[in-house]
Amino acid sequence: MDFGFSIAPSSTINLDKVDRTKFEKLHEIEPDVYKCMACGSCSSTCPAGRFSGMSVRKVILALQRGKEKEAVKMLKGCMLCGKCSMVCPRGINTRHLILSICRIYNEEQQ
Repeated sequence: MDFGFSIAPSSTINLDKVDRTKFEKLHEIEPDVYKCMACGSCSSTCPAGRFSGMSVRKVILALQRGKEKEAVKMLKGCMLCGKCSMVCPRGINTRHLILSICRIYNEEQQ
């Protein structure tokens, strides 16, 4: 019998198979990337967030999970205004972090 829907494929990520070399390179340049506790303060103050889906915490989580294309796509919505840096309870310089992520990504594309 056909009910008009099907079971979605699994979206499970095997973290043992994720290539984290890029993220470790980021950690060497920006040790603050491990300070993020994913509280969402940056996302809630981001003026571009509601229009572009930009979220620093989502970018960091995507990079940790090996979803680099997703993370870079989100970063394209960032205006580098710095509001996220001002509200971060851990004092992470998110602007510098975002620029470092973009630099590392561009190095590997060339």
